[in-house]
Amino acid sequence: MKQVQIVCDGSSLGNGGRAPRAGAVAILEHNGNQKIVGEFLGDATNQQAEIIAACLGLEALNQPCQAEVVSDSQYVVKTMNKLFKRKTNHEFWSRLDKAAQGHRVTWTWTRGHAGHPIQEKCDEAARLIATTGEVDEEKLAEILAA
Repeated sequence: MKQVQIVCDGSSLGNGGRAPRAGAVAILEHNGNQKIVGEFLGDATNQQAEIIAACLGLEALNQPCQAEVVSDSQYVVKTMNKLFKRKTNHEFWSRLDKAAQGHRVTWTWTRGHAGHPIQEKCDEAARLIATTGEVDEEKLAEILAA
């Protein structure tokens, strides 16, 4: 079974305010090759963006894989490791459950903004998507290559 690491991050500018703008990004790595995927979510909370970021990584897999999903969201990692109960965001959790089907997934937490190079790239890309309101493939590729 192919082994893949997925590092993901979500960003919600104005989280909790009247008009949040959210973006989500995942970077997949296999045998030294990397791929970046992102989505503009519009009006979404930071927690929702974090869940969707994990979805994006798993949805990008085209065959059953052993995947390590690395997130700076304790909410996502602890919920998927069954340490937190799902009280809200049920439609987002359903999407993540569907994305994880067929894969062997482990969930790993990393501290955000602590120098993890791939996580820092995810953060930068998610903030860019949230700020601009679009997924610019060229800019995402530049962030990945930096």
